[in-house]
Amino acid sequence: MLQSVNPANGNLIRSYDEMSESQVNGIIESAHSAFLNWRRTTFSERSNCLKKAGEILRKNINQYAEMMALEMGKPLSQGRAEAEKCALCCDYYADNAEQFLTRELVPTDASKSFTTFEPIGVVLAIMPWNFPFWQVFRFLAPALMAGNAGVLKHASNVSGCALQIEQIVREAGFPENIFRTLLIGSPRVAAVLEHKRIKAATLTGSTPAGQSVAAKAGSLIKKTVLELGGSDAYVVLEDADLNLAVDTCVSSRLINGGQSCIAAKRFIVVEPIRKQFEEMFVEKMRSKKMGDPFENVDLGPQARQNLRDDLHSQVQRSIQSGATLRLGGTIPEGKGAYYPPSVLTNVTKGIAAFDEELFGPVAAIVPAKDEKDAIRLANDSIFGLGAAVFTQDLERGERIAAHELEAGCCFVNSFVKSDPRLPFGGIKESGYGRELSHFGIHEFVNIKTVYIK
Repeated sequence: MLQSVNPANGNLIRSYDEMSESQVNGIIESAHSAFLNWRRTTFSERSNCLKKAGEILRKNINQYAEMMALEMGKPLSQGRAEAEKCALCCDYYADNAEQFLTRELVPTDASKSFTTFEPIGVVLAIMPWNFPFWQVFRFLAPALMAGNAGVLKHASNVSGCALQIEQIVREAGFPENIFRTLLIGSPRVAAVLEHKRIKAATLTGSTPAGQSVAAKAGSLIKKTVLELGGSDAYVVLEDADLNLAVDTCVSSRLINGGQSCIAAKRFIVVEPIRKQFEEMFVEKMRSKKMGDPFENVDLGPQARQNLRDDLHSQVQRSIQSGATLRLGGTIPEGKGAYYPPSVLTNVTKGIAAFDEELFGPVAAIVPAKDEKDAIRLANDSIFGLGAAVFTQDLERGERIAAHELEAGCCFVNSFVKSDPRLPFGGIKESGYGRELSHFGIHEFVNIKTVYIK
């Protein structure tokens, strides 16, 4: 039994029966059958369907935002923005996939030789609850435009979102079984990976989940793309515009209630400006409003109570190890999985707030002596998803972002975010492979050499 529970009050929204083994196998076989025809369609036919999906997303944007608010506590304004971003992703791949997958002629001693990009079949998508629409569409759009089929194993607490996405695909005119949802729990993912029709898998989630899926897929010689945890470091240098830096850092830390792999988590500030930054940062965090996601708030509840409790444990362990609590850090009374905007200072290596991923609205401010020390601290992490640097010397910022920070996405004077036009992914224990841009659509195709003598 899968359950969707409203994290704002703990009330059960709906229960879903898990699909049987025969149902799951039937869906996968049906997806494969749909793929055999879909792979022969033209880019124009695929594009028309994907454009329609974008139109449906925009038409029903409030409905989808409400489902996200109900199932995982995302404020309505952020849910609407997420649905719009999904529509933009649909438009992007509808407009550009044909160009990305056009065969490339290569001059050799053959009469003709070229590289072509062929779909591989049914791809399994294992997706998390924190961006329940966006995480799916950034896979779905390129995968279907490439001619593949997909099956989705979504997080159990957002089954309603998963079924709404399946309905969008169906209403957009895609073949009936080209993209289906599997209502199953995580323990059954391994069996799905073993199915002969599953050709590859993509996972967004925790590092342990990625390790498990990668190990299983590796034993089966099936390709994976993994977007895993992060502890993004934002380096604030002495010549930074502090108003910009504080506003940007706070926004990034609190977006989606702090429940984002690429949310800013460690703020590494050089000594000359550290105290001023801390005071401004604490006051900005204090001004943010927490409450019912159906109201005008900056952050709602955490997605589940156990996640809130785990976060609080990290805060308590950090304080016990020497960090200073400047704001928040207490569990509010009453119903709901709420956790307030919180700030820890004097955070150093060996403290939970430095070493672990804080998946919630808790900021860790880390002191650094200078630029070199700040970069060292930023890179001293098992994670490598995103990073940012704040400086008014743009050449300095570009050098640090391009060559010094160890992460897959590095930004200057801005918070880290995904964009359909840019590749997205991490290094180290933040995963491998890339989503989005032309790199993303090439992950699940057969890059085939054709040589004609």
